[in-house]
Amino acid sequence: MLTAGVDLAAESRGTALAVLDWSGTSVTVHVELGIADEAIAAVAPDVERLGIDCAFGWPDDFVTFITRHAAGERVDAGLDEGMAWRRRLSYRATDRATREITGRWPLSVATDRLGLTAMHCAVLLDAVGAALGTPVDRSGVGTAVEVYPGATLRGWDFGTKGYKNDAVIRAALLARVLERAPWLLLRPEDRRLMEVSDDAFDAVIAALAARAHALGLTHPVPEEYRDQAGREGWIALPVARLEDLAP
Repeated sequence: MLTAGVDLAAESRGTALAVLDWSGTSVTVHVELGIADEAIAAVAPDVERLGIDCAFGWPDDFVTFITRHAAGERVDAGLDEGMAWRRRLSYRATDRATREITGRWPLSVATDRLGLTAMHCAVLLDAVGAALGTPVDRSGVGTAVEVYPGATLRGWDFGTKGYKNDAVIRAALLARVLERAPWLLLRPEDRRLMEVSDDAFDAVIAALAARAHALGLTHPVPEEYRDQAGREGWIALPVARLEDLAP
């Protein structure tokens, strides 16, 4: 089995791709930074799962609001319940589910800077779908799945404070990951890249989350949200330990 992880940025220069080979008793890792969409799409047909760290869509309520506003339709003032209403527009069903599971809100694709990356993701998903010969199901049915490396790490009981911005903290976190996953073999150059680049680090975690999803070890999409997840996307959060991913 091969799994891949993408830490997506608004542009290719900040995008990282990791490919993990699970075919042996040890897992080999190859990670690169500055990856174009074409390279990601080319990998998609060869992997069991492709975990992408980015929102796959926008909240239904937000899309409806923007569409009505663009058409010149007045906003019904009766719908404005203050912050609760604005938060409903800002977050997807999967964001609310993620908060229930993890205790933290993901970034809002509608109101945070993540929106720039999500625009990139929409184009990437089209390219991945073309490479696979079928459109990407944003709910995670199929090859491509939305993942969240920070929440994945916390779900595996790793502390994540500061790892995105501090190479020393990131190196220590990587060492702890490798202690619990000794089957994960990193070439010296890949380990150095993960230590100096949070993008490369998150791409590897995304590929691990993709493995969890491929094994059926992530929270399922609730039936009542399946259609909505097909439009908005759904974050695959592992339910098992990191150790349970061993080949």
